[in-house]
Amino acid sequence: MALPISAHTALVGLLGDPVRHSLSPAMQNAALQAMGLDWVFLALPTPAAELTTVVRALEAMNCRGLNVTIPHKQSVAGLARELSPLAERLGAVNVLVPMAGGGWHGTNTDVEGFCAPLRRGGATWGGKQAVVLGCGGSARAVVAGLVELGFGSIQLAGRRSEALQAFLQDCQAWAPQLQALSWASDSPELAQALAAADLVVNTTPVGMASASQPDAALACPLAEAELAALQPGCCVYDIIYTPRPTALLQRASALGCRSLDGLEMLVEQGAAALRLWSGRNDVPVEVMRAAAEAALAA
Repeated sequence: MALPISAHTALVGLLGDPVRHSLSPAMQNAALQAMGLDWVFLALPTPAAELTTVVRALEAMNCRGLNVTIPHKQSVAGLARELSPLAERLGAVNVLVPMAGGGWHGTNTDVEGFCAPLRRGGATWGGKQAVVLGCGGSARAVVAGLVELGFGSIQLAGRRSEALQAFLQDCQAWAPQLQALSWASDSPELAQALAAADLVVNTTPVGMASASQPDAALACPLAEAELAALQPGCCVYDIIYTPRPTALLQRASALGCRSLDGLEMLVEQGAAALRLWSGRNDVPVEVMRAAAEAALAA
């Protein structure tokens, strides 16, 4: 039975805009209940113009911790009293932890969340080849995870040459195995890279279900010739989890590829955040996973 909300109940929450769709309240509140913590996790819609005010107000209210999502992961870094080395390297914060003496410690658990399912079962990736689709904000955490896992080659596919080169300039100091990959509809370069890949990660929003665009879930980021290049046994990881499975994962599975979606990344980054906020290692990941799946299916 959940603890009743009282004058002693502490607050943790999620800052973003929008956040109404988030599964985090369902999974975090299920974990808080299982851990016997008198805390409540709320999604807190935060327009960009109000971010500084909200972050400072929550510190004054003795908030026990915050998750941060789109579009604030970069800008909130400037509001932290200190940053973890990883957050500083990525220029992105998705977790704020209150510090003794005031202020926030900003860190990033997206990398841990991304890596967790790839480490499952004792899998090792040292020296293997990865292809990352897209060079937006999510790709930074993915590339950092691939570096941590020991990939020997990471090829980053982007359609916009300027954005692709800017990404490389920002990241190559800590990701020397990172290379740019042209993603043009008439170029065989991506198909050749996919044929040699041990892991392919989609960080683009292509294929994400949308209430305003019902046909969006039918889209696949890879063209037919690119899909055909995937080898059986390759792992295809789509950080999208609506729908489950995405069109990309359906097609990859039909070709004999192993598939992973982004729900596990969401659960594992949230579990890592809760460990930081609570100072406890007994975070019930299975409870969080079940709650997130139930909320997604509702």
